[in-house]
Amino acid sequence: MRNRTIGIAALAAASLLLAGCGSGGAGAAGDADFTAEPSGTLNAWGFENADDVGTSRLDFAAEKLDGVEVKLDATAFDAQKFTTRVAGGNVPDVVQMDRRYVTTYAAQGLIMPLSACFDAHDVKPRDHWYPSVVDDVTYDDEIWAVPQFYQPPAIIVNKKVLDEAGVSADEFDTSNPDKLIAAIGKIYQESGGVPTRLGFDPMATGQSGLWILGMGGQLNDADGAPTLDDESNIAGLEMLKKITDAQGGYAKVKSFTDSFDTFGDNNQYVAGQVGAQINAQWYPNVLGPYADQIDIEAVPFRNADGEPFSVASGTSFVIPVGSKNPAAACAWMINLTSDDAWMAAGEARATTLTENGGLNTGLFTGSPASDKAIRDKFVVETGNAGFDQVIATYYDVADYGQSFGSSPAGQEIQNELNNAVTATLLGDKTAEQALADAQDAALRAYESAIAGQ
Repeated sequence: MRNRTIGIAALAAASLLLAGCGSGGAGAAGDADFTAEPSGTLNAWGFENADDVGTSRLDFAAEKLDGVEVKLDATAFDAQKFTTRVAGGNVPDVVQMDRRYVTTYAAQGLIMPLSACFDAHDVKPRDHWYPSVVDDVTYDDEIWAVPQFYQPPAIIVNKKVLDEAGVSADEFDTSNPDKLIAAIGKIYQESGGVPTRLGFDPMATGQSGLWILGMGGQLNDADGAPTLDDESNIAGLEMLKKITDAQGGYAKVKSFTDSFDTFGDNNQYVAGQVGAQINAQWYPNVLGPYADQIDIEAVPFRNADGEPFSVASGTSFVIPVGSKNPAAACAWMINLTSDDAWMAAGEARATTLTENGGLNTGLFTGSPASDKAIRDKFVVETGNAGFDQVIATYYDVADYGQSFGSSPAGQEIQNELNNAVTATLLGDKTAEQALADAQDAALRAYESAIAGQ
């Protein structure tokens, strides 16, 4: 409920700000000259807890823009803080945020369209980035952000557990519910009615969009209006309920997974607590230090038609209306996400891993050319066949990415979908009722977001 309240409050605040962020005045979108030589001071908000991938790209961009002084606010993005800063006229020149927020601020006129920015630097977005990544930040026939990262999900299976249960990896076929539920039943264990080993952790709320879209649903229509009550969304919820019901019910599954030492020495693969689990591409990095203790493999998530399926997710950079240095902001964003910047990041990551004895699982940048170049140069065989197969699988599924959908209420749609999933899996509501209630809340957020258009 708290997330829902914050989301609606931020959208309402944005609606009130719209009147003050129109086309007139210095720094408005229509006045931005992205072709100007970058110079002066650039105030940027982003790169919280930057790692080697982040710092190497920051260094690369700083070298390219040697006439620009970058002042970096490295705190986490906060929606309420952003709208407050816009209201006070104290906006940064560029802001990093999750792609699910971008269309909200585009609809409210709080960020600049970027076609002219891309033209100024001869960047063709749909050639440089995966189409699904660009779709995430496209609204009203305009692109509003410079995207970065795309870490697709896949199913990582625990072969030690599967072998013990007499189950093969290909039985984790999400397009074949009967086969999947049967495999889960062979693996699942409990003690006194409490799960001690899951056959499959579907990450019901963490990957809810994957399940809904993969099973043929849709989160919003072409205009961005929420469509959570569409009957095509029922299949994904009902499949999730079958999976959790086969393992003691959602409440018990959730309690058990909350106890996992996900990032620690006794994680769920080392401890044998899962037969399989959906994980984003970054999670094999967590498992790398335990390669000699586990035996893993990966299979793609498959849609209702049996085809590999993935969804786009990640962050992006935007230029707020009111930016005092849009030319530098544009050049900085483009340089941070260039192929050369990503190669510098790939080299930095490879060096770090070599020094610390880690496994290189690759970087998933949002750009297919950068992904391939990094893989070709830096991702070598690990000496562990299972990890090599997992790494290859994630590279394969990246080609099947779809967008969650671009909506002015994107973050609220996701929040309400998770509420519907939870209510359905707990048995508090039918899938139809849970989705209808979620639609009502998401529609209110959408109507607030587009007020004044």
